[in-house]
Amino acid sequence: MTKKITCIICPIGCALEVDIESKDVTGHSCKRGEVYGVEEVTCPTRVITTTVKLNNSLYPMLPVKTRTAIPKELNFKCMEILNQVQVDAPVKVGDVIVKNLLNTGVDVVATRTMQVREI
Repeated sequence: MTKKITCIICPIGCALEVDIESKDVTGHSCKRGEVYGVEEVTCPTRVITTTVKLNNSLYPMLPVKTRTAIPKELNFKCMEILNQVQVDAPVKVGDVIVKNLLNTGVDVVATRTMQVREI
């Protein structure tokens, strides 16, 4: 059985065909596409980028992301948790906002420095 996917590793967007049983990949232009194809059919992962509520700052939202990829099937649970998170300014890039998200060992970190709003 084969699965057809589009590679998202680089801008070329190769049309990959992956044999699920043998893990053979065709249609890739580079080694990274071959690795991506196998990973996508065996254990797909994604880096989550979003925003959380930010208090005491000029901006109401803080951009965040998972430090590394998490299993794709956890995406919606991840977003449910992050929709409830509120952070107080100041925040620096790289500050851990949520530690060990869903027991994956992956932290959610700030991707922008935000200062306290001056009145």
